Amino acid sequence: VVLALWEFVWYKQWVSPLFFSGPSAIAKQFWFLLTNGTLRADILFSGKNFVLGLSAATVTGVVLGVLIGWYRRLRMIFDPFLNALYATPRIAMVPLIIIWFGIDWKSKVFIVFMSSFFPILVNTVAGVRSLDRDLLRAAQAFCASDWQIFKTIALPGSVPFILTGIRQGVALGLIGVVVGEMFGGSEGVGFLVAYGGQTFQTDTVFVGVIIVALSGMVLTFLTERLERRFSRWRPER
Repeated sequence: VVLALWEFVWYKQWVSPLFFSGPSAIAKQFWFLLTNGTLRADILFSGKNFVLGLSAATVTGVVLGVLIGWYRRLRMIFDPFLNALYATPRIAMVPLIIIWFGIDWKSKVFIVFMSSFFPILVNTVAGVRSLDRDLLRAAQAFCASDWQIFKTIALPGSVPFILTGIRQGVALGLIGVVVGEMFGGSEGVGFLVAYGGQTFQTDTVFVGVIIVALSGMVLTFLTERLERRFSRWRPER
């Protein structure tokens, strides 16, 4: 129904094509860019940057989150810096990142990393700190080693929180890859959106936006399924 109303408004030209576009025009432009344009290369470029950045953020965020959450002294040292960086909008650091890494793929990967890293880290720390103290004391009473405690108590108890952080990191990572390509780049879906806006090609802008939106929906759905699967491990309050 929404698509039909959207197409009807577009067909009647109630809004100027300079500011709006319809589903049929967007689909036509998508097919043109896919067959005669650079859409395939743009999607692959953005996808590669997103996967690399999110993977690096997941590994480093989980490892550092476990260490900071487990060791009180580390938490006391790093907490002020993490809070300051977490509160800083990542978009404000994009020009500086481009200066550091240039305008090629490295800067895009680092922007995705910065966008996804902090939600994963913060949720992992929260997961480790919310472990059942009675279970920890029982394991220590039976002379369990640190590795045994980590493997049987800390990791299973933190998994739901880690997956929540990854779900948030996916959404913020998609924003990061688009923003990075819009600010400084010559390829990618973000560059496609920026180029379409600069040249007043509303159809092209909508193509890029819809690709990002659908990617976010699919990835969020998958992470939510994983999160629900492991939600029974979440400690009860």
